[in-house]
Amino acid sequence: MPRKPAPFDAAALTGAVASLHADEPLGRGETAALVRAVCAELARLHPGGSIELRVPPFAAVQLAIDDAGRHRRGTPPNVVECAPDVLLRLAAGTLVWTDAAARHLVRASGVRSDLSAVFPLVKCE
Repeated sequence: MPRKPAPFDAAALTGAVASLHADEPLGRGETAALVRAVCAELARLHPGGSIELRVPPFAAVQLAIDDAGRHRRGTPPNVVECAPDVLLRLAAGTLVWTDAAARHLVRASGVRSDLSAVFPLVKCE
């Protein structure tokens, strides 16, 4: 049975990203919970199946950011993959999608794999 993610908590995300910026590592459990919550929030805000966002080893979720519809079988033709800390920084707004892509922190394939419209979920100062 799949694990139900914790509800999205903007304050927890903000605190975790502040720790990352202070070079304080997050625990595996905390990282997993935050990544799953961010992915669940993205799926709630952008339901669909035209893009698969993968954050190994913690989560994978299918999204849509336009009217591309739902891919019905197998892996969607648009795939984005990133490390957990990259997803958290994108979600918190301390890393911009275009910078992450330019620095090869995200691997994106497919014509609809640009996720710049979904980030940030919150804005850290």
